[in-house]
Amino acid sequence: MRVLVFIGVLAVVAFAGYVGIAGYFLAHAAAGLLKVGPIAAVLATATPPTDPLALGYRGDPATALALPFQTVTLTTPLGPSEAWLVPAAGQEAGRAIYVHGIAGAREDGYRALSLLHEAGWSVLLISYRNDTDAPPAPGATYGFGLTEWPDLEAAVAYLAPGDSDRVLVAAESMGGAILGQFLHQSPLASRVSAVALDSPAISFAAVIGHLAAQGEKPLPGLIAWTARQMLPFMSPLPLARAEVAAVYQGFAGPLFIAHGAGDRIVPIGPSQSLAASRSAPTVSLWTGADHLGSYAEDPAAYRAAFGDFLNRIAP
Repeated sequence: MRVLVFIGVLAVVAFAGYVGIAGYFLAHAAAGLLKVGPIAAVLATATPPTDPLALGYRGDPATALALPFQTVTLTTPLGPSEAWLVPAAGQEAGRAIYVHGIAGAREDGYRALSLLHEAGWSVLLISYRNDTDAPPAPGATYGFGLTEWPDLEAAVAYLAPGDSDRVLVAAESMGGAILGQFLHQSPLASRVSAVALDSPAISFAAVIGHLAAQGEKPLPGLIAWTARQMLPFMSPLPLARAEVAAVYQGFAGPLFIAHGAGDRIVPIGPSQSLAASRSAPTVSLWTGADHLGSYAEDPAAYRAAFGDFLNRIAP
């Protein structure tokens, strides 16, 4: 009997050790994702694409799409931040702001810009803290929206300066987290009348769970839970508050959301649950694409869905 008890104790210790060690390394990796530098190195390509609608393209709107633009300066809490304003051609149908994802750039918004400009919208493509044309954040870390949303607030104040002014915000990847925190915390949130999301990172916990599942280790759910308990000791950010699905669920304006089932960075599940839970007008596009790849997988379907979304926005 004592031998059986001893074996049982060893099994429990081994199990706890496995979960603890695996959870530690996952938490360490998750915290590392929010450091400035590593993600950019992974996303960088040896030869940037020449197609302005491909991720990684770099060049201003005139070079990329032959569109006239102005370089404007936004006043953010950390200092001046550069943005590109592409005015509508002819009568303006509306105003929009584009927010890129982690370690991205304004140019990542050219897919959205091409669709919006064609429909008569003026578009502001912004930079935010830790971008090349914006101030660095203390600690050289990304905040999964918790720290970046005031930079979006500066953009909303610029493009919609009056209480009666309204804008559409298009946000991708971590940009979805930034916009969610803005809608939750900013006194200017009511100036956003419509939202367009692509591969939105609306739950940090879900991203951790997605990373755990891709590790192909036993008990990924328990490992992810353990990692979440350890994160407060590895990051000063209150990452338990980096959850904005409920904010978008309660958003009363029209919402567009596109996401691919093959996304290796942000899981599609929270996006699908969000779309299913909304009672306000919602246009969704589900593909098999990787992160931010839905447009490239089927441009015609993307354009049709986005056009349907724009048609739902009242002048």
